[in-house]
Amino acid sequence: MELFNERSTIPTLLRNVVANIHKPEDTFLIHKKNTQWEEISYKHTLDCADAVSAFFLNKGINKGDRMGLMIENSPEYVYYDQGIQQIGAINVSIYPTLSEHEVAYIVNDSGMRAILIGNTFLYKKILKIAANCRNLEYIIPAFPEYTKVTIPEDVKAQVISFDDVLTQAGKLSPEQLAEISKIRDTIRPADTSSLIYTSGTTGTPKGVMLSHSNFVENVKVCLQQIPVIDETETFLSFLPLSHVFERTATYHVCCAQGCKIAYAQSLELLAKNMAEIKPTVMSCVPRLLEKIHDKAIKSGTAGGGMKAKIFLWALQVGQDYRRVKEAGKNPGMVLSAKKALAEKLVFSKIKEKTGGRLKFMISGGAALPKNVGEFFGNLGIKILEGFGLTETSPVMAVTEFHRQVYGTVGRVIPGIEIGIQNVDTKEMISIQTHESFQENFECEEGEIIVRGHCVMQGYFNKPAETAEAIDKDNWFHTGDIGRFYRGNLQITDRLKNMIVNAYGKNVYPTPVENIYMKSLKVDQIFLIGDKREYLTAIVIPNKENLQEAFKLPESFFQKPEAFIDEKEIIDWIGQDLRKLSAELAKFERIKNFKIKRNPFSIEEGEITPTLKPKRKIIEAKYAGPINEMYAEAVEAD
Repeated sequence: MELFNERSTIPTLLRNVVANIHKPEDTFLIHKKNTQWEEISYKHTLDCADAVSAFFLNKGINKGDRMGLMIENSPEYVYYDQGIQQIGAINVSIYPTLSEHEVAYIVNDSGMRAILIGNTFLYKKILKIAANCRNLEYIIPAFPEYTKVTIPEDVKAQVISFDDVLTQAGKLSPEQLAEISKIRDTIRPADTSSLIYTSGTTGTPKGVMLSHSNFVENVKVCLQQIPVIDETETFLSFLPLSHVFERTATYHVCCAQGCKIAYAQSLELLAKNMAEIKPTVMSCVPRLLEKIHDKAIKSGTAGGGMKAKIFLWALQVGQDYRRVKEAGKNPGMVLSAKKALAEKLVFSKIKEKTGGRLKFMISGGAALPKNVGEFFGNLGIKILEGFGLTETSPVMAVTEFHRQVYGTVGRVIPGIEIGIQNVDTKEMISIQTHESFQENFECEEGEIIVRGHCVMQGYFNKPAETAEAIDKDNWFHTGDIGRFYRGNLQITDRLKNMIVNAYGKNVYPTPVENIYMKSLKVDQIFLIGDKREYLTAIVIPNKENLQEAFKLPESFFQKPEAFIDEKEIIDWIGQDLRKLSAELAKFERIKNFKIKRNPFSIEEGEITPTLKPKRKIIEAKYAGPINEMYAEAVEAD
């Protein structure tokens, strides 16, 4: 049975599953209601989607209209998304942690007509800006407590409960269903499915236009590259569906293949939910894997003695076994017996905490430390890394299930080309495809560029930015630096010094730094946080204002210590930084900082002649103080 055809779109994937893989009454979605896990069938899901479609058709929503979602992962997200997509409307998912200013920009830039809201906090946020959102007609809260919130008088958008939208689920007339089906058949793979907003270096978000074909082809080739995923899988979903990675790697994959999706209650309850749901597959970010790794190491070696010796012995056995298998050799009876004992004594207990059924985890959004990937490999838990961006739907490369090269992001997916281009000369160093794969191929590093079915349609209403990102030969320039190593793509740097935190969230330093430099006490600020859980910063104070405030002599700035440790000065600057943080999303706010006595200098090689900071040099030079900031912040927690 074919999962895809040349007319496949996001709404047809799920209906294909019901027609050819599962019965309508089979379970599709699982979520916790009160204290019990509740299973939701394909029939109920499609009935709710049809109710959403009928409601919005009655309200005059047309094909191509933009429809918003600002809601946590939940069945309601699926009902709404499937409902709007099958009438040709476009999904505009907003990251829940964005500031009011950023949310207002996205609502207005997209011309959004309606928005689904997930909780009281988000509802209050949208009500504060709704009066200034000219096209917003409907605010749809998906929680009962919304009635306790007073709607400002200047809000013209109509507030309608999502429960009211769903009242006709399973009750639509044959004529209504026929109309929805007719519209669904008019949707073409080339039509836009979603706008996903990603920040630019100027701080202005750009709406990435992704077509049905972008998503469908991405899912199709990823399933080809990881053929072990079948209709018996249970995915546990916890990464935000507002991010393209979770949308494709979990939601769309499950819609196409007929897998179950269980929604985690929260990040804090994830470990508990894993033990309850016993997932077979999960999409995750490196930070989660690092935490599991750290906890396992700490627990296994705590107290020393025989327990620690057995734990370390088991890890060594797992490593030996893994390396023999990866070399294509037979482990032999002795090593196999040791592995079985290590599994019984150590590995099985760690796996139990994940539910005990994991086939593999898909890691994306940020680089996974090589040692963490190897640790899971030693346990017998596969971690498949992938690479891509919002603009590439997102996957460009992903690890093959049977061929692991730690420290790389896998093989080029079928149907696209990935080029490595010299940053300075623009000469092409190498172009690789899925078919050209050679296990021992390597090349020099350069900018990673890509063309093919995964590349976006462009940035919404931004032709100049689109032309800058996609050249005349249709190559999309990722801004990432990488190379091919043992046939797989390896990411080595970022062309524009974008920070990607440990949760895979992109942070562009310049707009964040500009917010903090509104303070008259701050002359310069250098943001830190790549691959880390949160941001910190090195702050250069305004010397004149600092001297005036504390009556400091010139000799104060001539001291050999690079950083100022006087508490009153730290508190003085901290007051402004805390106030200005309110203008930023939570993930953009600095959690700790150090005050550098004197500015970065050209002479010390810290900045270029045009006064741009050399990030790698600064971070290497001040590695000690930077690590202290993270240790202090952890201790403060």
